[in-house]
Amino acid sequence: MGDILLFSLALVDTGVLIFILVFFIITLSDLECDYLNAQECCGRLNFWNIPKLWAQLTIPILLTLSGHWWLVLLNLPICIWLIRKFHCVRRGNLGEYDPAEIHNAGQLRRHMIYVSLHLAWQMVSFFMYLYCLLDAVMQEDVILPTDDDVTVLNKPVQSKYYEPPSKHDHPPRDYDF
Repeated sequence: MGDILLFSLALVDTGVLIFILVFFIITLSDLECDYLNAQECCGRLNFWNIPKLWAQLTIPILLTLSGHWWLVLLNLPICIWLIRKFHCVRRGNLGEYDPAEIHNAGQLRRHMIYVSLHLAWQMVSFFMYLYCLLDAVMQEDVILPTDDDVTVLNKPVQSKYYEPPSKHDHPPRDYDF
């Protein structure tokens, strides 16, 4: 797989993750301000947990297939953290976000911090993949046409010389800085 396609897919995937995480922050803020009840909030967030996990896991899988080992190692901690959070849901809970426990012991605040940290990581990785994409584009060979516009258009080249703009009749200004 070409690096340009790989990093384009990583950018799109990271962009989707950023939108999901912004949705998480908005939903948790709505719960905090009592615009949503706990049942509705947790139902919305638990619905998007599995797509968020799979979207995060596709990036290291694609990077592994293309041999970008340093980027895989950078993505490994966040993937392990998300898998651990997904598998360590207490027995009897509806999911990672449980309506009966979300207001207990500062869990709402903890969820906000976790989502904010994940969003910060996705922002950093978005610009990291953008840099990698630009680097891959710059390393790509450029195919130049063998014919120039003179032979293609069968016209002589019109060359114009640069003429500086005319001087304006403004008096010099004295600036006191």
